[in-house]
Amino acid sequence: MNSVARAASILQVTDPHIMPAPGEKFYGLDTDRTFRAVLEQAFAENTTIDLILLTGDLMQEPSLSGYQRILTMLEDFPVPCVCLPGNHDDYRLMQQVLNEGNIRCESRLFLNNWQILCLNSQVPGYPGGHLEARELAFMEDCLSKNPDHPTLIAVHHHCLKIDSDWMDTMMIDNSRDFLSLAAKYPQVKAVICGHVHQAVDCRFESIRILSAPSTCIQFTPASREFSIDDTAPGYRMIDLYADGSMDTSVGYLRPAGRESEPGR
Repeated sequence: MNSVARAASILQVTDPHIMPAPGEKFYGLDTDRTFRAVLEQAFAENTTIDLILLTGDLMQEPSLSGYQRILTMLEDFPVPCVCLPGNHDDYRLMQQVLNEGNIRCESRLFLNNWQILCLNSQVPGYPGGHLEARELAFMEDCLSKNPDHPTLIAVHHHCLKIDSDWMDTMMIDNSRDFLSLAAKYPQVKAVICGHVHQAVDCRFESIRILSAPSTCIQFTPASREFSIDDTAPGYRMIDLYADGSMDTSVGYLRPAGRESEPGR
């Protein structure tokens, strides 16, 4: 256990793929139900959550009513939530609906001494990701002006290959530029993403690269083609400390009455 003072605890949930109609299923799952169940379990299992980061693919088929259902579910949890767009989302609709109270689509916030940057990797109409020049310029401006703030960067698409042939065709296509720029700034501690529907924990130089399991289906790791495995819906917790260090764990939805065993 880290003896340094904790600055903040972040709950990352991702890729809920909420369907247009309540009760409609996605590969056999009621994604409204699993999204709410994951949030409820995460809050039951973690005594402190200061921020929810919802890292994209909020909906499978975007609709005003669907984003309104997501807003209603998030409003039941009394902490700020920042929502990022994924390749399935309509970002204009997201910005229209998810802009109430603690729930926002915003690009930067501070949690005590930590800086959180939220980048948009969406390419409308295309499953892969790209970070436009203005996103990279925004990131560099924030980093250059805040050298003393340890920084976590959130984005939807993954930026390093995960040895999954079909999924790696849909990563950020200018990842080299993004990671090379991030690595110039030693205060960048981690990049977190969604998109891959599985937990990944690796490094690029000194930067930790993390993904979270989806709150619905999980993709089979190291699969050459599209494949779904039987891993339960899940989430990632990220504890940030005042000295710039961090701890992280992954929790999975458990059947009623069973204790979960988060993995670190």
